[in-house]
Amino acid sequence: MPKNESPRFPANRRVVSLVYDGLCTFEFGITAEVFGLDRPEVGPNWYQFKSVSLEDQVLHACGGLTIAATGTETDLHRAGTIIVPGWRGPDAPVPDQICNALVRAHRGGARIVSICGGAFVLAAAGLLDGRRATTHWRFAEELARRYPAIEIDASCLYIDEGDILTSAGSSAGIDLCLHIVRSDFGSELANMVARRLVMYSHRQGGQSQFIERPVPMKREADRLSSILDHVQANLQHPHTVSSLARQAGMSERTFQRRFCSLTGLPTHKWILRERLEQARNLLESSPSALDDIARIAGLGSAENLRLQFGRYYGVSPSIYRDRFARRPEIVQARLKHTGQSS
Repeated sequence: MPKNESPRFPANRRVVSLVYDGLCTFEFGITAEVFGLDRPEVGPNWYQFKSVSLEDQVLHACGGLTIAATGTETDLHRAGTIIVPGWRGPDAPVPDQICNALVRAHRGGARIVSICGGAFVLAAAGLLDGRRATTHWRFAEELARRYPAIEIDASCLYIDEGDILTSAGSSAGIDLCLHIVRSDFGSELANMVARRLVMYSHRQGGQSQFIERPVPMKREADRLSSILDHVQANLQHPHTVSSLARQAGMSERTFQRRFCSLTGLPTHKWILRERLEQARNLLESSPSALDDIARIAGLGSAENLRLQFGRYYGVSPSIYRDRFARRPEIVQARLKHTGQSS
């Protein structure tokens, strides 16, 4: 925050975290840590935090805990921000009372936030219809299938739609909560909270860098399966629609239509994705120089690897290797290798 900028304060500083039977304790802990702790350095204008349950029963949480919320439904409807910290499962129905309360609060001007699987609660309430949203990458396909009116983007750590905000998997909730603090109070106070949490105030890249290797949704005994296997085994060689269609015994037009139906991607985009996945695996498991990794993966040069990897994953190859190398000696070998940069 510039020195001449005065701290901003949200008009409604009341924050409610919804608690429920089967509560995800980590996700709830994020909300309590960011919004529920006293911040003497901020003064009396910090958030007023409450936990609220709308289920009339004894609540159990992950980890063998029994919990009781201290807030009331009145607190929920007075809140400026309501957070749904996860949900008990993508297949678990959302009670009408929760859906109705969230819709009513949103109509009253509340900002509604979800962490991880909490997006299923917002979706069930109809609050995500016609909007962009994200959730944990493992749940994104199911959320999109059930609620086609939502534009799902599984690559993001969080998405801010103004009055509706969603985050990806668990720890991405920290990124979103810090983003909310930054929006409400400015970057200086958000950085202060991040330092207390001993983490970056803003992480590079999106959720893509954490997603397991994608595979086609349908791998039946289709004659294209052998083509996919061939390309994956020979990524270092050039592949064109023409050569692959000829190998499959199809016209180029038929090949492209069936390939896209099988993999969900046009041929050139699927091949690029597979090459980047190969490069990512090598960054995790091998101390090889970037030029060698680029050659093995069929990306040509370290320069092209940096360009394509950064576009797809949101981080440079070297930063990714530093974060995710499976053995410490891989990182040390890279650091000793002269002439290699991020």
